[in-house]
Amino acid sequence: MRTPTTLNSPATAPVRQNRLLLAVLFCCFVLLLALVALDWGPLDSADASVDDALHESAVSSPGATHTMRVLTDWVWDPWTMRAVLFVAAGWLVWRGERPAALWVAATGLAGVGLQQGVKAAVGRERPVWPDPVDHASYAAFPSGHAMSTAVTCGLVLWLLRRSGAGPLTWRIAVGVAVVSVVGVGFTRVYLGVHWPSDVVGGWLLGAVLVGGSVVAFDSYEGSLRGRESRA
Repeated sequence: MRTPTTLNSPATAPVRQNRLLLAVLFCCFVLLLALVALDWGPLDSADASVDDALHESAVSSPGATHTMRVLTDWVWDPWTMRAVLFVAAGWLVWRGERPAALWVAATGLAGVGLQQGVKAAVGRERPVWPDPVDHASYAAFPSGHAMSTAVTCGLVLWLLRRSGAGPLTWRIAVGVAVVSVVGVGFTRVYLGVHWPSDVVGGWLLGAVLVGGSVVAFDSYEGSLRGRESRA
């Protein structure tokens, strides 16, 4: 006879922890969103201080600025991230995991829509410089580059984990993900097209989207396994 899973069992503990973490991340994003929408003075001052310092460096260091533009426009561009998700979805289809492939594609599309929706709702202006080193379109909050990279890296790590990636592969993937997420955020602020809080907002919203997507898909798979075991 199969023993039912209890609320305190090891099987449910990670689920509760993941949902708690997701709730914390969501609350952090909502708080930051409120502070940005209200033009909270201390946050605006901190954003401006960081941007001023990095913009001065960008103007005086054209070589570094060129490198940042290559990284942000090609390596960590949102379209590059979408291409990565397209490849990941194709890999899942090849493995016969069509539901997961559709889920990854749907999460990526949801990220684009959510990002643009929040941008339009908040309508935050980007930094303005007399001597800009780069330019960008649409509203500032949240950073689309930061969110797209967070969503893509989060989904790729989830896929590697569920496919049983080895320790070395996992360490390399985590390292690449951390460098990418942090790196793209730095390039956006360094190039003067975002406030630091825009980047943090993109990270948080991307993490919330990936976390919610993973929790939902794991619940879906769990319900399927439950029905199969009862059949």
